[in-house]
Amino acid sequence: MKKLIKLVKKNTIWNVARVITAVLVMTLIIGSFTGCNNQSSDGNTGGKKVLKVYNWGDYIDESVIDDFEEKYGIEVIYDTFATNEDMYVKIKSGGSDYDVAIPSDYMIERMIDEGMLEKINFENVPNFKYIDDRFKNLAYDPTNEYSVPYMWGTLGIIYNKTMVDDPVDSWEILWNEKYAKQIFMLDSSRDSIGITLKKLGYSLNSRNEKELEEAKKELIKQKPLVLSYMGDDVKDAMIAGQAALAVVWSGDAVYMKWENSDLEYVIPKEGSNLWFDSMVILKGSKNKEAAELFINYMCDPEVALKNTKYIGYSTPNTETKKMLDEDILNDPTAYPPDELLEKCEVFESVKDVVKLYDRIWTEVKAS
Repeated sequence: MKKLIKLVKKNTIWNVARVITAVLVMTLIIGSFTGCNNQSSDGNTGGKKVLKVYNWGDYIDESVIDDFEEKYGIEVIYDTFATNEDMYVKIKSGGSDYDVAIPSDYMIERMIDEGMLEKINFENVPNFKYIDDRFKNLAYDPTNEYSVPYMWGTLGIIYNKTMVDDPVDSWEILWNEKYAKQIFMLDSSRDSIGITLKKLGYSLNSRNEKELEEAKKELIKQKPLVLSYMGDDVKDAMIAGQAALAVVWSGDAVYMKWENSDLEYVIPKEGSNLWFDSMVILKGSKNKEAAELFINYMCDPEVALKNTKYIGYSTPNTETKKMLDEDILNDPTAYPPDELLEKCEVFESVKDVVKLYDRIWTEVKAS
């Protein structure tokens, strides 16, 4: 009997130990799972709101993000893209859950058409009153329900005055063999095809296959003269004098001229692109009110001033513009006269022929 009691006790102790061990293991697993999965279904972590922003590279004073986080207690996850097309593909594929993005005019038009954007509740964006009326209700968002202007500018040529001794007033100079391997082109299909269409006397929104094929031949003809197809890195390269000529956006040109006085910017006589980048809220945003709060914050005149001073681009904010130095306001690179802007076109969505544009650009790059 004593042996039986001892055996029962032994088995009981063993079973209790096994139960305790199992409970401890389960506790550790659950704790580990909770620690690794502390992001809730609304995209927030640990009870703190999270806002996901998708913007062009080097296109914001990042202290603005820090200030926003501190002021509102909202964590900002900030990612960048290189082209509108890269941004579109990533969002369209469903592989992201961004709340706010900052695309260009023609891409906003396409995203509206494809149901990719939320309508903005402008009651939550009172600072919209600071946006100049001439930047509202534009063709890409005619009812102004989906976007808030962020920056605007032109596309042109920046050149080094010590390396170029010909007049720079036409896109033609980018095909001049004299400057072989001294030319940077933009690694962007719409921009590079667009300026070539303008050089040929066509609209940069051409849907005509014959005109586009002609532009393709011109770009293939030009390719041996091109040192590189560039993105944001063109700024440092031109400042360092690595090339004589480059196709750039006006805001980047402003910054380059600050850093190197040998550089000058022109809008060619054939005309160019007048563009607008605007803030939008992506369809299905898990933090729409926080997104509207962020957009409103970005329209605060002092915040807008920080951004325009940092990146060099032209502001649509009327109060911010009043705070700018006279030398910036009088610089036609940043704020060109109306007679130059009248020669420019705004990009339109060409989604009906986007495959043709993509094929042409692929063939140019592969040539």
